[in-house]
Amino acid sequence: MEITFERRFRGPLTSANGGYACGRLAAYVEAADIEVTLRQPPPLERPLVVRRDDGVVVLLDGDAVVAEACPATVTLEPVPEVSLDEAEAARERHVRGWSPEFGECFVCGDRSSGDGLGIRVGSVLGREPVHAAPWTPSESAPEMVWAAIDCPGAYAVGAEGRGEVILGRMTARILRVPEAGEPCVVTAWPVAEDGRKLFAGTALFAEDGELLALARQVWITPRL
Repeated sequence: MEITFERRFRGPLTSANGGYACGRLAAYVEAADIEVTLRQPPPLERPLVVRRDDGVVVLLDGDAVVAEACPATVTLEPVPEVSLDEAEAARERHVRGWSPEFGECFVCGDRSSGDGLGIRVGSVLGREPVHAAPWTPSESAPEMVWAAIDCPGAYAVGAEGRGEVILGRMTARILRVPEAGEPCVVTAWPVAEDGRKLFAGTALFAEDGELLALARQVWITPRL
C-alpha cells in the first residue's frame, strides 16, 4: 500500500499539511477514535509505503518513519457550539501572523479560489480564547475533515496568528463527514501547555449545532 501527497495539499512549502496527512493515514485504522503521530514532515510528490506493524499503521519514506496511526480515545469535550453568524464575525478578526513557510497552506493559506480550504479562524467575541470560522466543504471526504480541524488549533495556541508551531500529534473522532456544500463551523481552543508542547482542542459543527468531528492536538514549538 502507498500514499502520495500531491503538492496541492502542502502545509509548509515543502511538506504535506499535517491534518490532511493524518487523515489519509487514519483511513487505514478501523476505530472510532484514531491517534496519528507525525515523526517528520510528510514529503510531497513521492510514494510513501503504508505498513501494519503490531496493531500500528506506519507510514514510511524508505526506512524513515514519517507517521504512525493507531486506535485511541479523544479525551476532551468540545466547547459549546458557535453559531454560523458568530463564526463569520470571528473570521473578520482573523490575525494572519503567518510564518512565510505556511503562507500557501492548504487549510489556512492564500490560495486561488477552490484550491484550498480557506479556513481562517478568529477569536469569538466575548468567548476568547475560543476561535472559529465558517467552512463549506467542496467535497465530502474524511481527510478533508481532518485537515479542516488541523490549522485552527495552531491559531488557538498562537500568541499572534498562527506562528511557527508544528503539529506533532492529532487524536480525532469523525462522527459524520459533511456533504459538499453543507455550511459548517470550525472551532478551536487552547487546552494546556507543557514546555515546548502546546495542547489544543478543535471541533467541527453542522449549522444546526450537530457535532461532526472532535480532536485533541499536540503542537510543538520549534527550538530557537
